[in-house]
Amino acid sequence: MLLRSPPRRLHLLRPHRLRALSNAAAAALAGPPPAPTEWTEAPVASVRAATADASLFHVSLDLSAHGPLLASHVAAGQFLPFRLPSAPYPIFLAISSPPPASSSGSPPKSFDFLVKRLPGTPSARLCDLRPGDLVPVGGSVVGRGFEVSRIADARDVLVFATGSGISPIRSLIESGFGESEKIDVSLFYGVRNLQRMAYQERFSDWESRGIKIIPVLSRPDDQWTGQRGYVQNAFSRAKKVINPSSTGAILCGHKQMTEPSGKSMVSLKLSQDETTYKI
Repeated sequence: MLLRSPPRRLHLLRPHRLRALSNAAAAALAGPPPAPTEWTEAPVASVRAATADASLFHVSLDLSAHGPLLASHVAAGQFLPFRLPSAPYPIFLAISSPPPASSSGSPPKSFDFLVKRLPGTPSARLCDLRPGDLVPVGGSVVGRGFEVSRIADARDVLVFATGSGISPIRSLIESGFGESEKIDVSLFYGVRNLQRMAYQERFSDWESRGIKIIPVLSRPDDQWTGQRGYVQNAFSRAKKVINPSSTGAILCGHKQMTEPSGKSMVSLKLSQDETTYKI
């Protein structure tokens, strides 16, 4: 997931208040982004296709020599600024790996990213790099990340993600969100088809952590027997009874998904609080 400007914050939907996201998101993308005051260089550890059609790439940075930068990643949903050659502005990529402090084993020494490869863009140039290439990045991550304390009282959590918006959701899940027996987490993950769906190899692990995954394809082939259409439509068709007083939601994707999903929740009396961010 990529932003041209630093995120104001990553928001959450929770019962009783739901604020429209369109104005806040537009403001976040308006005007040239301010550059970080400190930059450093980090080597690329690996670059590989994340989907069968190579529309998304896994990019990993080796940060073994950048302890303070690693330590600045404290919450899922934070971003790292990149300054790529010939790019007129920095880009901000959501970190897809979980914060180092959430690791049960030895802390990782790298940041992972899920990058959408759009020809002619700075993100495409990032996907064309090779291991060992040096990349200018900010000296620390930016953003507060997902403020999950806002839905700490939720019994059911609905997570909506489309395309590369699944990137920070991976970080959230693998940092331990959803593992508590006190909450039920359903992930509605929408893409065009299975060839564009990243992280399929992680689904079994996510399900073992207590996440119910509902893949939704907008243009599937004839063999697809799962949910069709868009994530907001799949949610509307869901038979599960929603209790507004104990339900929270996290939205992560483009405007065409987040706004209709918000309206669907309003129709189910899930009022609008602060919503999440989008591409």
